[in-house]
Amino acid sequence: MMMDPTLVVTAACVFGICVIAFAFLRAWQDWLALKRQELSSFQTGGGSKMPLAEIEGGAAVGAARIELADMKERIKKLEAIASGVEL
Repeated sequence: MMMDPTLVVTAACVFGICVIAFAFLRAWQDWLALKRQELSSFQTGGGSKMPLAEIEGGAAVGAARIELADMKERIKKLEAIASGVEL
């Protein structure tokens, strides 16, 4: 019984796509875990006596909260645009 070459190539492509998707999913989960760890150390002050850590751009804690609220608002607007809702 001989295998059709097209079937073999198709099966290899599907297998390759599954491997790549699994690798990207694993990387995404690891990245999310890293960000959760960064957020928890940011919120707890990193366990040291120093003031809470600064985030990207050198923003202090108060400015970081404002920046986070601004980012949440932008995300809501982008989700509304993606779903077709007019703001």
